[in-house]
Amino acid sequence: MKKTPTLFDMPLTADVAWCPGCGNYMLQSAVKAALHELAIDPSNLVMVSGIGQAAKAPQYLNVNMFNGLHGRSLPAALGIKLSNRNLVVVVESGDGDMYGEGGNHFIHAIRRNIDITVIVHNNMVYGLTKGQASPTSQRGMTTPVQVDGVMLEPFNPLAVALALNAPFIARAYAGDVEETKKMIMQAISFRGFSIVDVFQPCVIFNKVNTYQWFRENTVYLPESHDATDRTAAFGLATAAGKLPLGVLFRSDGREIYEELIGVGATRSISENRLTITLFMP
Repeated sequence: MKKTPTLFDMPLTADVAWCPGCGNYMLQSAVKAALHELAIDPSNLVMVSGIGQAAKAPQYLNVNMFNGLHGRSLPAALGIKLSNRNLVVVVESGDGDMYGEGGNHFIHAIRRNIDITVIVHNNMVYGLTKGQASPTSQRGMTTPVQVDGVMLEPFNPLAVALALNAPFIARAYAGDVEETKKMIMQAISFRGFSIVDVFQPCVIFNKVNTYQWFRENTVYLPESHDATDRTAAFGLATAAGKLPLGVLFRSDGREIYEELIGVGATRSISENRLTITLFMP
């Protein structure tokens, strides 16, 4: 995919901490291209992240951003969206941050159906803290911490999102920038909670799930797939064999959280005079 300069590019002198060959670079290219093609006004965009290598992504873009605590990107994104419904809010973080430390927030953000987009860099390992198993690491994978191999079943984000009836669920592979861009564009344009789980190889700490492994162990959904069929999507998300790529499920028209609590289309929480009570010790 040819790189197109965008308003979202950081200066070439920006100090990027990712390793050469990291899948984060390709995912960043897809994100920038999606934002550019959607013609989003950078002043109307807020990107939110937690902690980790993936969570550094918004720092390397020319956007408004909020970097929260480990696993706490979604509560921050919720507050930002409720403060101004006109903002485009995109959360970008890693599989450890989102599904591990932030797993509880992930569940309840889906239940609320807040109008935000969540992009998860899923490299099946903790990269920032030097390679221990993450929630999505496969059984048997050895790491400096799990020296006898991972014993737990990997967390299945697509199946969990489907069980909670998330209205937009997709999975992409960072090595295919064009298709990843298309899915991100659909997710951002969707009205409601949207998640794109992106396979993103870590070339240093994950020697199992490499670029070649992802190419050989993923498959794009056929054109005949009915993305409105939740039962079929759940079967694909839990089936053995190659991991599905594409938009698994989409349910348009659901009421979003902002409407449920009475935040108008052009009014913020403060303008609706909602009262917040602080309980102090």
